[in-house]
Amino acid sequence: MSEFGQWKDKEHAEDWLVFPKNIGPKISIDETALSNGELHTVVTNKEAHGKKGTLVAIIKGTKAEQVITVLNKIPESKRRMVKEITLDMTSNMELIAKKSFPIATQALDRFHVQKLADQAVQEMRIKHRWKAIDKENEKLEDAKTNKTKFVAHVYENGDTAKQLLARSRYLLFKSENKWTESQKERAQILFEHYPDIKQAYDLAQKLRHIFENTDNSALGRTRLALWHEKVDQAGFKNFNTVSKTLQLHYQRVVNYFTNRSTNASAESFNAKIKNFRRQFRGVRSVPFFLFRLDCKIFLLNLLNPQSFDLILTIFILIVY
Repeated sequence: MSEFGQWKDKEHAEDWLVFPKNIGPKISIDETALSNGELHTVVTNKEAHGKKGTLVAIIKGTKAEQVITVLNKIPESKRRMVKEITLDMTSNMELIAKKSFPIATQALDRFHVQKLADQAVQEMRIKHRWKAIDKENEKLEDAKTNKTKFVAHVYENGDTAKQLLARSRYLLFKSENKWTESQKERAQILFEHYPDIKQAYDLAQKLRHIFENTDNSALGRTRLALWHEKVDQAGFKNFNTVSKTLQLHYQRVVNYFTNRSTNASAESFNAKIKNFRRQFRGVRSVPFFLFRLDCKIFLLNLLNPQSFDLILTIFILIVY
């Protein structure tokens, strides 16, 4: 009754699916895991906003040659319709975009760029936390040796040094104006005792501010150049790596400022796939999963969530 047996794409669905009619002037390319951590490359149409017509292609694996071969099944005339493609910084995605969509402008997803800076801040926090743990362990050993009682130093908010560094993780991902009162107090203590973390946090936030408040490529170049200078002055090895990475992908980073396009639509679509996978407690048959996914995307345009859950349950019972 599901008509899965007559599905025209059934034979090759496990390896690839392409929907040339869904292609548009702005697309995203990303990767997602369907089953057992096996990665698939997913190409989506931004203008469909995650609804029917979003999926352009889903291809098993991330090897550039394999993905390019499948995408070339889409007529060249349609592939040349693509004017802009958003992607991450991996070399295979860059090659796929270049070979399959030759006239499209490549724009790096700013959230992948920002993530590098955030990870650099977290790396510094974690390094200090290990030092704090080692220091506390040494004091504990000394106390046992000398048969004295060890009492850890507690800051005014009730945190010890290692607790302060552990509990500061989430606030370092957020802008200051989004901190709660307790996070403001914790940040003040953290930055007072670890000024290098404060300096690193400011660098990451300045980069975020550039991406959030720049809509001109020329201005974007200028602001990024000033940011690179501040990184050089700070002298942090991990931020120098971030700076070097941006410079190696400079044109694609700057391309973001033209239309401010991101991979958010692709990430949203991937989240829908993962949510659908959770509903069925995993994927036993990739072809059937993709067949059901196509049905779900269609139904989501017609039904509210409550009605969809009911009909989806009935659909599963009929199939099984």
